Amino acid sequence: MKLYVDIEKQLDDFKLMARFETDGEVFAILGASGCGKTMTLRCIAGIERPDRGVIKLGDRVLFDSDAGIDVPARKRRIGYLFQDYALFPHMTVLENIACGCPWEDVTKYVEKFYLTGKEALYPHQLSGGEKQRTAIARMLAASPDLIMFDEPFSALDSHLKSNLEGEILAASDALGGQALFVSHDRDEVYRLTDRIAVMDKGYITEIKSKGELFTCPSSMAAAMLVGYENFTAVEKLADGLFYAEDWGMRIRCDFEGNAAIACLRAEDFKLADAERDGGDGSLEENMMIVRPERILEDTKGKIIRFRSPAGCAMTLRIGRESRDSGRIKEGEQITVRMPRNRILMLER
Repeated sequence: MKLYVDIEKQLDDFKLMARFETDGEVFAILGASGCGKTMTLRCIAGIERPDRGVIKLGDRVLFDSDAGIDVPARKRRIGYLFQDYALFPHMTVLENIACGCPWEDVTKYVEKFYLTGKEALYPHQLSGGEKQRTAIARMLAASPDLIMFDEPFSALDSHLKSNLEGEILAASDALGGQALFVSHDRDEVYRLTDRIAVMDKGYITEIKSKGELFTCPSSMAAAMLVGYENFTAVEKLADGLFYAEDWGMRIRCDFEGNAAIACLRAEDFKLADAERDGGDGSLEENMMIVRPERILEDTKGKIIRFRSPAGCAMTLRIGRESRDSGRIKEGEQITVRMPRNRILMLER
């Protein structure tokens, strides 16, 4: 079922301008906290009223400022998982779920969302994850035409998250694949969605398939959201050759146009020997000698913080199984290289 959204709403610090449409897909709005993602969902659900615009779901017009149409939230047939879950505090788990479906079907949702044994508890007696699962069960039990999720897995452990992701995808398949997510978690969005809209300070700046967005973001805001961590202003010297101001070095890359910003993912750095030289100078242009200031470890490997020759804070990541993992020590000099085909160039 196609969802069409073209709305504007004045917020305290900026104007929200959300324009997109989806049809039988899992669609995500990815953005930093406070950028307008949740407000967009609230407008679609009918909880907030846009200043102007149109919202359509299939053949139904849910909102049209020019025509004076504003269908009440209870009649929009939209399932919306709130960040705070919005459970009825005076109702048990069983009673909350029963708000969305016939009483005889409630047990099915209790079992599907791992709530067996919790049926008689009230929301204040539940953990955060149990509240969230109850809210998801209540939403899906109502068989809505569209399901929307606002940071849906923030309170769940990894095991439950994996199981519930499967349940939610199955639910969206039952609705023809239609679901709308908002999140700031790029891994979550990549796993669950087909297309992604990037929102920055109220504006949707680009809409792409997840593969295209994660490979070729078009803006600095999008690049930050999909995992780029090292940025610099650049000055063009020649086609494919730039001076990276914040890194204090020349870089050569596979880009022949004009650009204002260069960026590199932390995992795309390579370690090199200080004595190595590319012969034609190309490798030397993309190398810098640095001293790690802090080395942290997580489940995936090592995170190395250092400063560029120009004093810019930068980050390098090395996988746990990398043979280079043991070569890096805090305070000891290393040479890092930026592969020319991994440097992303952006207009400002």
